Amino acid sequence: MRYLPLTDHDRRDMLSVIGAASIDDLFVDVPEAARLGGPVAGLPNHASELSVERHMTALARKNTVAGEVPFFLGAGAYRHHVPASVDHLIQRGEFLTAYTPYQPEIAQGTLQMLFEFQTQVARLLGTDVANASMYDGSTACWEAIGMARRITKRGKAILSAGLHPHYVSVAKTMAKYTGDVLDTTSPWLVPDMDVDRLIEKIDGDTSCVVVQYPDILGRIADLKPLADACHANKALLIAVVTEPVALGAVRSPGEMDADIVVGEGQSLGVGLQFGGPYVGLFGCKDKYVRQMPGRLCGETVDADGRRGFVLTLSTREQHIRREKATSNICTNSGLCALAFSIHMTLLGEAGLRQLAATNHANAVAAAERLSQVPGVKLVNEVFFNEFTLDLGQEARPIVRALADRGVLAGVSLGRLYPGENELANGLIVAVTETVTSEDIEALATALEEVLA
Repeated sequence: MRYLPLTDHDRRDMLSVIGAASIDDLFVDVPEAARLGGPVAGLPNHASELSVERHMTALARKNTVAGEVPFFLGAGAYRHHVPASVDHLIQRGEFLTAYTPYQPEIAQGTLQMLFEFQTQVARLLGTDVANASMYDGSTACWEAIGMARRITKRGKAILSAGLHPHYVSVAKTMAKYTGDVLDTTSPWLVPDMDVDRLIEKIDGDTSCVVVQYPDILGRIADLKPLADACHANKALLIAVVTEPVALGAVRSPGEMDADIVVGEGQSLGVGLQFGGPYVGLFGCKDKYVRQMPGRLCGETVDADGRRGFVLTLSTREQHIRREKATSNICTNSGLCALAFSIHMTLLGEAGLRQLAATNHANAVAAAERLSQVPGVKLVNEVFFNEFTLDLGQEARPIVRALADRGVLAGVSLGRLYPGENELANGLIVAVTETVTSEDIEALATALEEVLA
């Protein structure tokens, strides 16, 4: 939004229209003790638009811009190249101003876009069906746990040690109100995922097992044995994908018989955006579709036999009685879903596979070079575009020192798992198609200097 200062004359005109004598009249229902007695200390009063622009620009210059330095941050949010056509198309008025498509006769464009989005997501995740997007990956993960409870009538979810700690935190917050029991633990700096441990923990009270793929350390495992173990105990397997570009190179969770697959779609079409808004992905097996949260767009024909689109399933509180709702999610990330769908369309299957191959090749080159730095050890030898290094000493101050040298080296495990000393030396490094060989060498050189 633009900054639009109001004059005293503007205010008088507005007050006269609504019949108020002063601005104070607008707050007569607020108790006197709860009102401000004067200006807020430390905040300036009225300023011109030019002054505000100059001030905000000066503040923005203090930020380190992702595209201007070697950038290796990941851990759930990734820097990829987004074609200019994506932003151009989503800013068309037909899309930018569209709201919930309650009236299909005037919302065919929005509905068709969401239908295509569902098709793309289902094919990407390897599921039978996908919904018309969720808020983000972490809340989609919780919605999947709640869905598993409804299906199995059980209340214990086993969460993999490699599940992103922010996703775990969201699940813990929501579980306080549902009574779900969450079996959680932190990861270890070892090469393999904890599939065997998860299989051993499944019992008759387990509603689901939640596993990230690739996991928080970048590790990848065959999920089929875990899916088989879940199904043998009448539990569900939920797979979480935070980097959807990986599915252009590795088998999808749906192919390995995961029951529900959720994820974060930010990598495709959506920039880093200071952490949001993002777009949640949600797919499942067809037999569970009526327990799926959110909305589902379907294809139909109109009275004249022409192809058309409608909201087929809307099991949310805005549409049906609360006791019948599968979720209290009130909307979807429609504009971000559109950006995802446009980027996917521009890539196509061949383009996505090529993008994935480039990501993996760059990551392999980075892992090989960084492993040569004295004192640095590569934790996982199997990865897509993200891997974990053991620096031999606490990573957080090293990341800070590298940032002071103009290199954003990665995400320290000490930041994600504060207070867990056994993880303090870990550094998660993400390498996408935006990283050059010069960037890799800059990180390696700076790391050698800091560790020396």
